[in-house]
Amino acid sequence: MSSVASTPNPNLRFSETLVAGLADAGLKAVCIAPGSRSTPLALAFDAHPSIENFVHLDERCASFFALGMAQASGRPVALVCTSGTAALEFHAAVVEAKMAGVPLLLLTADRPPELRHSGANQTIDQIKMYGDHVLWAVDGALPEEDPPDVALRNARTLAARCYAVADGIRKGPVHINFPFRKPLEPEAPYSPHFDQGRSSSVQRGVLVPTAEQMEEMVALVSANEKGWIVCGPWAGRPPCDLVDAVAELGLSAGYPIFADPLSGLRFGPQTATAPIIGSYESFLQHSARFEAPQVVIRFGAVPTSKNLNAYLERTAPALQVHVRSDGVWADDSHRVHSYLQVDETVFCRQLAERFRRTPGRWAASVLAAEERSRQRQERFLQASWFDAAAAATAVTALPDDGNLFVGNSLPVRHVDQFAQPDAKRMHVYGNRGASGIDGVMSSALGVAAAERNRPMLLLIGDVSSYHDMNGLLAVNRYGLDNVTVVLLNNGGGGVFRRLPISRDNARFEELFLTPPGLDFSLAAEMYGLDFVRIQGENRAGLAQEVCASLRDRRPTVIEVCTDGARDEQIRRELVESLKDHQEEYT
Repeated sequence: MSSVASTPNPNLRFSETLVAGLADAGLKAVCIAPGSRSTPLALAFDAHPSIENFVHLDERCASFFALGMAQASGRPVALVCTSGTAALEFHAAVVEAKMAGVPLLLLTADRPPELRHSGANQTIDQIKMYGDHVLWAVDGALPEEDPPDVALRNARTLAARCYAVADGIRKGPVHINFPFRKPLEPEAPYSPHFDQGRSSSVQRGVLVPTAEQMEEMVALVSANEKGWIVCGPWAGRPPCDLVDAVAELGLSAGYPIFADPLSGLRFGPQTATAPIIGSYESFLQHSARFEAPQVVIRFGAVPTSKNLNAYLERTAPALQVHVRSDGVWADDSHRVHSYLQVDETVFCRQLAERFRRTPGRWAASVLAAEERSRQRQERFLQASWFDAAAAATAVTALPDDGNLFVGNSLPVRHVDQFAQPDAKRMHVYGNRGASGIDGVMSSALGVAAAERNRPMLLLIGDVSSYHDMNGLLAVNRYGLDNVTVVLLNNGGGGVFRRLPISRDNARFEELFLTPPGLDFSLAAEMYGLDFVRIQGENRAGLAQEVCASLRDRRPTVIEVCTDGARDEQIRRELVESLKDHQEEYT
């Protein structure tokens, strides 16, 4: 007989024990989608004093909201749903979490064993339903009327283990499936009993490089003055000490740092001293005579930039080292010659201590190319109004220490190419694991909920906005007054205009461009947000509206209307103008 205070309903006793274990492990937030079979979990989470609840009517919105919260907080966020297809609505966010390394805990309610494969209503096969898209999948025990002590200890241990796996060296989603028999509801009134049992403590150390590994790297850097550091996207916000360590390594080794906007390196105080490169997407596409690096040291995921990736593939530096503590492979061109699964911060600091190299002529030429390209781009953007200029204007208006969430397809590409290194600190987020356009709105709102003290600017396209309009319900439901949405409405999937299929006039618009043709002001009105439409060239007006919305904490959708065909034409003109000055980059 258990010595723990008894709750009449075994489902609730089990759920309370599990929730208490999760709270002890460090869980601070849960997103709950309403349903009947998940009643025990929902009630237990709602009753726990140290876990904040966010209730979402739409499971897909809930899952991406949790994804955004986990990115911003750097710790696992839980998801709860009922049985059946509700759990399948989490799948897209689960894939993104696995690919990007974002910690989530998926708690799905299920029918008991006797109802599975029986034709029972709302019953599907939920055992390991997310396949390899989770780090671990567990089918929970069926709660008992009179469980032995070991069963309740197992619930607490399961909570600690699942939290630790999700938040491990390789972060990602973990799935626990809970079979519950009726009755699901407590005897009124509900009086929770969170036991004070001891939870398992799971701790981990740091993967420190060996002396032999560091000596090899010292020899490699010593023998090769012409080197680059390439920093790809980071899941969530990279630690400040990592940013400082990479910047220090670039300075010490004399290696320019090619910084993806989601790497944490492109924006912040380190840009004042470190050799940060941000306009590579422009100057590398016309660099036939640009001398390639001898060695490349990589951090993070595969960079967003098409031209940076293409340049490294084309020039194929023989010495490419990827340093990544989570052990996830990210080399789609298969050019990495050495992969070091060690702590990035420790690696950078130990290597930087061995060098005090003054940047040579070759490094200076890279920095000169960066400066020339940046100046030409800025002049072009000031002289031309198109969607990329609007994106750059909006990003510039974000105040210091603000959050920026960039949508996929064109928005993230515009930010990559046109948002230049700046000492203003910006925390940039995006869903670059699987790079889908679904759930972007909800992910950004999850970041806003995790950091309410910081202004949040979301840069998103019209098709992506349509995909996740339901997510806007969370703005007023949870008082997210720190949110401003800049919606780039260029008449459909503008990224397809860059592809050869755009020349097929008969089928392009119907099958690929797919302009939504929606009045987004009605969506803003329905969800209680202010709305502003920017038409024509109104650079000052856009900047003013972004600043006012963020300053006054007045959630606003700012729609910027442009002509997608003209946007692409102007972008190509910029490309050609840089080509004419290719000789500057030699």
